[in-house]
Amino acid sequence: MKANQSTEESFFLLGFSDWPSLQPVLFALALLCYLLTLAGNSAIVLLAVRDLHLHTPMYYFLCHLALVDAGFTTSVVPPLLANLRGRARRLPRGGCMAQLCASLALGSAECVLLAVMALDRAAAVCRPLRYTGLASPRLCRSLAAASWLGGLANSAAQTALLAARPLCAPRQLDHFICELPALLKLACGGGGDATERQMFAARVVILLLPSAVILASYGSVAGAVWDMRSCGGRRKAVGTCGSHLTAVCLFYGSAIYTYLQPTRSYNQGRGKFVSLFYTVVTPALNPLIYTLRNKEVKGAARRLLGSLERRQTGQ
Repeated sequence: MKANQSTEESFFLLGFSDWPSLQPVLFALALLCYLLTLAGNSAIVLLAVRDLHLHTPMYYFLCHLALVDAGFTTSVVPPLLANLRGRARRLPRGGCMAQLCASLALGSAECVLLAVMALDRAAAVCRPLRYTGLASPRLCRSLAAASWLGGLANSAAQTALLAARPLCAPRQLDHFICELPALLKLACGGGGDATERQMFAARVVILLLPSAVILASYGSVAGAVWDMRSCGGRRKAVGTCGSHLTAVCLFYGSAIYTYLQPTRSYNQGRGKFVSLFYTVVTPALNPLIYTLRNKEVKGAARRLLGSLERRQTGQ
């Protein structure tokens, strides 16, 4: 009786067991991306905090994005690595709900934060003379806090609605993490349709509302760039917004595919690889996207390295 009860309170994560020959490659990829994510985002936070030239709204929000990405991938990669090594395939329900809550909170916070960054870029390009007054430190702090709180609120609502639903046996989760669409595949019992509609509505709000803000912001940016007479001004505006727009496309494309399709049509095999992309690969690419062609970040890095060299030589 106890064994049955224990089994009922646990999930068995199948992960990539259908592709055993692929697991060593995925393990190496996930570990490499995780190390790059931690190193790249830690460097961004360090530079943004230490260098006075980066004490601007753009880098303030980028610092928060780096923290979100580091936390988001940390909520996913360690369980994934354990799963790919053949361990930790059995997960208690409480642990599964905790992992789901953390990843949803951080992923939802990134959705809102990317929209906030789009508004910031639109204000910088469309209202350059009033930008300093518009993007006040107090407003920036409020918008950053709203991103974190919005992510927590969405996660708490989704996790609470899912936890209230009974889950059918056998509890074999065809995924490498406790992801919402895969868990909904196991849901059963009466009243499920109404609960699922509520959860779907919450996902629509957290994904499509920020998407609409981003589209409107870049519509304004496109209009402002079109009206510019200076080629240099156009190149600067495109360079300022291009990296953010690339990150938006990578994150939102895979997230919308995963969360805004009906549960019945969700393909778990394909969904695992899409989830692998936006939870593991994209956070590793973001630091490169934002810094590869960014002269200000490169300058801050050179100044930091120069100051470290001077300390070591005693100058």
